[in-house]
Amino acid sequence: MMNPLINLDDYREAARKRLPRFAFDYIEGGAESEGGLRHNREALARIRLIPRRLRNVARRDTSCELFGERLAAPFVVAPTGLNGLLWPRGDIALARAAARNQIPFVLSTASSSSIEEVARACDGDRWFQLYVIHRRLAEQLVRRALAADYTTLVLTVDVVKNGIRERDLRNGFGLPMRMTRTLVCEGLAHPRWSASLLRHGLPRLANISRAEPGDTELQAALLSRSMDATFDWPGLTLLRDLWPRRLIVKGILTVEDALACMRLGVDGVVLSNHGGRQLDDCIAPIEALENVRDSVRMPILIDSGFRRGSDIVKALALGADAVMLGRSLLYGLAAQGEAGVDRVIALLRGQLDDTLAQIGCSSLNDLCKEHLQIPRNG
Repeated sequence: MMNPLINLDDYREAARKRLPRFAFDYIEGGAESEGGLRHNREALARIRLIPRRLRNVARRDTSCELFGERLAAPFVVAPTGLNGLLWPRGDIALARAAARNQIPFVLSTASSSSIEEVARACDGDRWFQLYVIHRRLAEQLVRRALAADYTTLVLTVDVVKNGIRERDLRNGFGLPMRMTRTLVCEGLAHPRWSASLLRHGLPRLANISRAEPGDTELQAALLSRSMDATFDWPGLTLLRDLWPRRLIVKGILTVEDALACMRLGVDGVVLSNHGGRQLDDCIAPIEALENVRDSVRMPILIDSGFRRGSDIVKALALGADAVMLGRSLLYGLAAQGEAGVDRVIALLRGQLDDTLAQIGCSSLNDLCKEHLQIPRNG
C-alpha cells in the first residue's frame, strides 16, 4: 500500500522517483552552488507568524481579487518551460487544472505545447509569458497570444543570460535533446516515464519552432538559445505600445525598477529571482516585498521558494496580491499528471486556510504586517 502524499515534500519525492535524474534535476536545480535556492526558503522561514486570539474564524475565505477578477485562492500558475518532459501535454494539464481551480495559468515561451494548442484545450484565464530572444520573434509571439485571446502578457526580465545550472551541465542536458547513453540508461531505469515519452515524442519548444523559417538572423538567434541582452526600458515602452491588454513585468527586485515599470504604464510586477535559477547570490523576493509594497500602487505578485500555505500567508501579509507557484505544481505534475496538480493546489489551499484560522483571520483581507515578526538587519 502506497504511503499517502500529505505535503509537498511527499510530492517532490514521488516526482523524483518517477523521473529520470536529468529530468528531475532540470526542475529541481538552481544556479551554481544553489545557495540562492536555499536562501529563498531561509528568508521565508525567518519570518514568524504572530497569532491574534479570540477572533471568530468559524468561516474562512481564501478567495481574493486580482486585476478586478475573483480568484478562488491567491495563486497563479507560474510560467515553466519544457513541461512535456515531466508529463505528456504537461502545459495543457497545468492550464486545465488552473481553470478548474479558478486561478490564472501562465504559458511560457519555452512551453512544450503552443500558444494555440493551449488556447484550444483550455477556456480558463490564460496569460502568456514572453522571453525576448529576438525582437522580431517577440513581436510574432505577442501577436499570436493576442489572436488566441490571452488576457495578460508577462514579460520576464531576469534572464538577460542563461544562469549557470551545474546539474544540467553535469547531466549533459540541453536542447535539442540527444539520445545519449546516459539518457537511454536513465530511461530504462524509469519505464513509466519512458513509455509515455515514446508514445508522445521528445518535448519541443513548440512556440519557437513556428518562427519564420526564411529569417536567417532569427534562426541563428534561436539556435544559440540566447536572450536579447540589448532589451531595455525603451524596448519595454515599445512592447507596451504593441500589447493593448494587461502587461506584467516579472523579475523585479527593487523599488526603483518597480516605479519605472509603473511610469511606463505596466499594470503589475512579479517580484522574482527566477526561483534561484539565475543569480546564485541574489536576494530573495520576500526580502524586497515590504519596500516595494510601500512605494508602488499597483498589483504585486511574488514567487521563488513558496512551499507551504504559511509561506503564502507571509507574502500576503507583507502586501503581495498573489503568489506564483512554479516548482510546487511541477512536483504534482511530474508525480501524478493533471490530478497531481489539482491535489497540490488543494493541499496548499488547505494549508492556507489552516494558517488563517491559527492566526485569527477569517479572510485574506484581515492579513497585515502586525501578524508577522520580521527580522531586521542589525
